[in-house]
Amino acid sequence: NTSSISITQIGAVVAHPERVIGMHFMNPVPIMKLVEIIRGYNTSDEVTKIIMNLSEKLGKTPVEVNDYPGFVANRILMPMINEAIETLYNKVAGVYEIDTVMKLGMGHPMGPLQLADFIGLDVCLAILNVMYDGFKNPKYA
Repeated sequence: NTSSISITQIGAVVAHPERVIGMHFMNPVPIMKLVEIIRGYNTSDEVTKIIMNLSEKLGKTPVEVNDYPGFVANRILMPMINEAIETLYNKVAGVYEIDTVMKLGMGHPMGPLQLADFIGLDVCLAILNVMYDGFKNPKYA
C-alpha cells in the first residue's frame, strides 16, 4: 500500500518486477470504497487482474492507474490541500470557513483542512515532496 512511492522503482530492485503492483486505499479505509491499483511499467496483466479481483472481494471499487508521482488521487488532492493551507496562511478565511466552502459549495464530504489533519500533515508533506521531485513543478512545493 502506498500513496506516492513509485511502483516501478520498487519493481526495479526485485527479481520479478512483473509481480509488483500498488494498492492505494483511501482514508478512512473502512468507509471509502476506492482503491487505486497502480501498475508499474513492468507489472503483468495477470497480477493486475488478480489484484483488481482481490480489491472487489474486499468490498472496494478498484481503479487502475499508471505509475506517476501521486498517481491520480494525490496528484489532484494534494495541490488542493496545499492551496487550502495557503489560503489559511494568507488569512483569506479561517479553518471552519474554508472547510465549509468546500463541503457545501463543492460537495466534498469533508473540507481539505480537516482531510489534511486526518491524513497527517507529515504524510501530506511527504507526498507533495515526491510529486515536486518527480515533476519539478512549483504547484507541488
